[in-house]
Amino acid sequence: MAKDARAARKRRHARVRKRVSGTPARPRLCVFRSLNHTYAQVIDDNLGHTIASASTLEQRIRSEADGRRKVEAAKLVGTLVAERAMKKGITRVVFDRGGYKYHGRVKAMAEAAREVGLLF
Repeated sequence: MAKDARAARKRRHARVRKRVSGTPARPRLCVFRSLNHTYAQVIDDNLGHTIASASTLEQRIRSEADGRRKVEAAKLVGTLVAERAMKKGITRVVFDRGGYKYHGRVKAMAEAAREVGLLF
């Protein structure tokens, strides 16, 4: 069952990536969820460079998220990645939900990034 679910997510992600691509003017905000952690990257696909990133593995987020739910930790990741992107001059991104449903951790991270000022 787990292999089927993983394969289905990969198919959904490939379908999304056919349409979603990051440019220098509007890079891609990519989300990945593992069982315990949430990761986010702002990527320029033309150059193949990561412009900004954040995850729950970082010490800053770990200390704040200690004892909180994963959704609350995802909000911290969204806030941090948006702040880092804004410092680099990025205000508009395209959102790549990575084949995941837009709810839970993915939704919390996206909404937190919007609150900081990222437009997508």
